[in-house]
Amino acid sequence: MNFIRNVKRILIGIVLVVFFGFTIFMTVLLLNYNKFGVTQFDDTSLLIIKNSFSSEKYKKNSLVVVESKPVKNYKENEEAFVYHLDGKGGVDIQLGVIAQVHEADNAITFKNGETYSDEFIMGTGEKIYADLGKYLSIVESKWGFLFIILVPNFFLFIYQLYSLIVEIKYGKEDEYA
Repeated sequence: MNFIRNVKRILIGIVLVVFFGFTIFMTVLLLNYNKFGVTQFDDTSLLIIKNSFSSEKYKKNSLVVVESKPVKNYKENEEAFVYHLDGKGGVDIQLGVIAQVHEADNAITFKNGETYSDEFIMGTGEKIYADLGKYLSIVESKWGFLFIILVPNFFLFIYQLYSLIVEIKYGKEDEYA
């Protein structure tokens, strides 16, 4: 009986460590949003491809690791992601092919004629993870974070508080004496 109880405690401990590790990881991702609403660590951004712009290379629901670099390191005919401000104050991410690099102005021009300064250049796609963006977008959403992260943590807190109260009220004082 003691063996089963110990195995149960070990399994519950492993599940809790994995869950709390996942919680911390997702919280770090959300805390590292840049001013455009994209997770960014230094020069690396995690871009979730939505259905608004999907191409043969970047499929819907993919997670793309986008690396930013100085403007002088971009090359003509290279694909780059940029932040595009729409007229309503929102931000849209666009993909384009570079036609010209303007080192003096710290800007690039796409083949469609639009020019972006280095502030709005996101970078080039380095790695693509198919379908991972779908799951990440669910967890990073307001409702997903609430029901996947916050509500289970709240219930775990309440259970631990209940266990503490029961132990204080009904526990034996000198159990091992």
